[in-house]
Amino acid sequence: MGVTPDHLPPTGTAEAALLDLELSDLPTPNGGWQVPAALQQHGAVPDAPPLFVEHRSTPLPGSAGEHLLQRAYGTEKRARRFYDDQVLDHLNSQMKEFIGRMEMVFVATADARGDCDSSLRAGPRGFIEVLDDRHLCYPEYRGNGVLASLGNISENPHIGMLLVDFVNDLIGLHVNGKARIVEDADLRAIYPALPAEFDRPRTPERWVVVQVEEAYIHCRKHIPRMVPVLRNRNWGTDDAKRKGGDYFEAKGMPRPWHRTEPVGGSDH
Repeated sequence: MGVTPDHLPPTGTAEAALLDLELSDLPTPNGGWQVPAALQQHGAVPDAPPLFVEHRSTPLPGSAGEHLLQRAYGTEKRARRFYDDQVLDHLNSQMKEFIGRMEMVFVATADARGDCDSSLRAGPRGFIEVLDDRHLCYPEYRGNGVLASLGNISENPHIGMLLVDFVNDLIGLHVNGKARIVEDADLRAIYPALPAEFDRPRTPERWVVVQVEEAYIHCRKHIPRMVPVLRNRNWGTDDAKRKGGDYFEAKGMPRPWHRTEPVGGSDH
C-alpha cells in the first residue's frame, strides 16, 4: 500500500430441531500445536503439545453451526460452491504474494470461555512472514501491556485473521487456524531470514505463529477504496495525549473493577 497524495472517494423460519445446536467442549489450554517442519528439524519449542486433533464430523470447512443454518435457510448449494471454489486448507502462491504486500491485518481471538477480542496489527510490507504453505507468523511489539490477544491465545489457540487491500485490488483474504506464541530469539534461531531491520526502530518481543486451516477470499463488493497519506506521528511515546490515549474520554468514569478503597486501605 504505497503512500500517495491522491484522495480517492471511498467507494424463512428454521425448524427448532435444526437450531438446537450442541455446544462443543471448550478447547484445552495450549491444545493442539502442529510444529512446522523447520521447528521439528531443529528440535525447537520443546514444550509444544502434540499434533492438533481434528473433531470435525464432516470433511467440509466451517462449523457444525454454519452447516445446520445453511440447511435451515436454504443456502447449502451456494455454500458448497463457495467451499469447493474458494476455500483452501493451505496458502497458495497468490495468497502468499498477497500476504507479502499487506501492511495491516485484523486479528480475532477468544479466551477459553469464548469471550472475544479483535485487534489491529500493522507494519511495513512483509511484516507478516509466510513460513511455508501451512504456517505464517506476525510480530508482537511492546504495547500497552494488556496482552489481550496473546492472553486469549494462551488459553485458546483458535485465531481468525482478515487482510484487506483497500487501495489497489479491493479484495480481502481470510486466514483461520491455530496459533502459538514463540519468543523472538527462539523463532529467529530457526528462521534466520526473519527481518532484522525494523522501522522507527523497534524489534519484536515475540511472534505469533499460525497454522493455517482455512484460507479464502473476502469479495470486493462492499470494500471501500482508501488511500494512505503521509502523517506525522509520535512514535515511541507513552504520553497519553500525544498518542490519543483518552480519545473517548473514558478516564475517570466508573467501572466495576475500580478500587473502592485506596491502595493499602482496609478490607472491611
